Amino acid sequence: MRLVIGRIGRPHGVRGEVAVEVHTDEPDRRFVAGARLETDPPERGPLEIVDVREHAGRLLVRFVGRNDRDDAEALRDVLLCADSMSSPALADADEYWDHDLVGLRALGVHGADLGEVAEVLHPPGGDLLAVRRPDGKELLVPFVAAIVPEVDVAGRRVVIDPPDGLLDL
Repeated sequence: MRLVIGRIGRPHGVRGEVAVEVHTDEPDRRFVAGARLETDPPERGPLEIVDVREHAGRLLVRFVGRNDRDDAEALRDVLLCADSMSSPALADADEYWDHDLVGLRALGVHGADLGEVAEVLHPPGGDLLAVRRPDGKELLVPFVAAIVPEVDVAGRRVVIDPPDGLLDL
């Protein structure tokens, strides 16, 4: 599975650098000179990083063969991807990578099929599981132990104990 770890923004300067909107908790590991990143759309890559630097709170990246502003502009809005298998194991048994949760079957505590985890959202205030219901609607479930008491990645399921009214939203 491919993980989106960043999105290329606008060019910076005239030497091919681009600003990158980071979508990973590991920018120091993912964005290093020599790293080769897949892209979405695939025909725009792969891209190999020449150098990386921080400037005014932004990550600036230059890629092999992209040496001027026009080359950099051509990469705008390209997504940068990494293989999910390259993610290190988590030390805490109660922590999960988003890609481990997406695709899990969501079941009620009594076995009712509530749908499939389509996405993990990270708004202020706490993580949410976006569950695609069998009828196609979306259910947002706070990802806390009181409401999601069981996560079985190997068994490809999560158990949800919804508070009153959650399933009616």
